[in-house]
Amino acid sequence: MSEAARLMANHRVHVVPVVLALANPPWQRDVWLDPSAFENLDHVFHTLFDDFCDADDPERHLGVSLRSDEEVVLMRELGAALNAAAAEAANDTDAEYLQSSAWPEAVAIAGRLAQVMVANDRGTCRAA
Repeated sequence: MSEAARLMANHRVHVVPVVLALANPPWQRDVWLDPSAFENLDHVFHTLFDDFCDADDPERHLGVSLRSDEEVVLMRELGAALNAAAAEAANDTDAEYLQSSAWPEAVAIAGRLAQVMVANDRGTCRAA
C-alpha cells in the first residue's frame, strides 16, 4: 500500500462513520441523546471540521480524506448545514441540534455524501 493510500485510509476510517451517523436519525436519538454513550455531536464536529477534514474548506482534503470533487461539494454543503444547525443551538446541546430547522437538511446531505463515499470506496477496493 502506498503512503498516499495509507493516509487516505487512516483519514476515511474516521470520516465515513461520522457521515454515516449523520445520515442515521435513529442512531442520533439512541446514541447522541444518551449521556452515557461514547459518541456525541462534539465528536462529529471535531472529526469533520478539525481533525480529519475541514467541512468549511474541504477542497484541501481532496486526496487526503475525500476521494472526488463530488465528495468535496457535498462536504461543503454538509458543513454549511451543520453550521446552520449550530446557529440555532443556543445552549450547544445535541438535542437542540437535532431539533433545529436545519437538521433535516444536514441529514439529507449526509445521506447523499455517505452514498457517494461508500460507492467511491467500493470502486477503489475493486480496482485494488
